[in-house]
Amino acid sequence: MSLHAATSPGSTAASRAGAVTAATSLREFLAFKLGAEEYGIDILRVQEIRSYEEPTRIANAPAFIKGVVNLRGVIVPIVDMRLKFNLEQARYDSFTVVIVLNIGHRVVGMVVDAVSDVITLTPEQLHPVPEFNSAIAADHLLAIGTVQERMLILVDIDKLMTSAEMGLVENTLQ
Repeated sequence: MSLHAATSPGSTAASRAGAVTAATSLREFLAFKLGAEEYGIDILRVQEIRSYEEPTRIANAPAFIKGVVNLRGVIVPIVDMRLKFNLEQARYDSFTVVIVLNIGHRVVGMVVDAVSDVITLTPEQLHPVPEFNSAIAADHLLAIGTVQERMLILVDIDKLMTSAEMGLVENTLQ
């Protein structure tokens, strides 16, 4: 009787549903460095990673918007995340990269010091962000992710890039 229950179509579907739920609770983040800290963004927002090239400056743009580049016919605004997060002056070297993002219906590039890797985190590895004053608004942070000895500051890149002070992307995300 227990053999029949184990092989019944209902229990197979239930076990598949459990596996799907377990798989979807995993989240992948692209880890990158800004100064001494490591951050992460949802990998599904990343279009590509490119080496840094000097953008064309736009008059009267905020200092953290370095300018624009032409990416295969698409004009892409470039945001320097060190300047946005009020870190020390950015230096541009061979490790500096631009992470090209798809946010809403726009393409935006963000300059970071280096890209580390793609990290898969389970819900148990995500911890609430403590309350404190920082250059990043609290609602722009998702969580603190932990992997062994590493800690990643997980940024809600959608909210950050659609925020009013960025002025880059309309807040039309679903």
